[in-house]
Amino acid sequence: MEVGLLALGAGLAIGIGALATAWAQARIGAAGIGAILEKPETFGMVVVLLVIPETLVIFGFTIALLILFLLR
Repeated sequence: MEVGLLALGAGLAIGIGALATAWAQARIGAAGIGAILEKPETFGMVVVLLVIPETLVIFGFTIALLILFLLR
């Protein structure tokens, strides 16, 4: 039972982080395309803003690894 709960916690850490990232990138992407169409020089800033939410998935993956390998 303990291993199953650890696996569930690790899956939730990655899954919730990925869903939140997808939601944020959808909003940022739509607004970013509009900004790029109006001012093409904002392309670099939009790319940086699209990359920032990806750190949430990396944090979720790190937490999942910590759950699976350190709490055993």
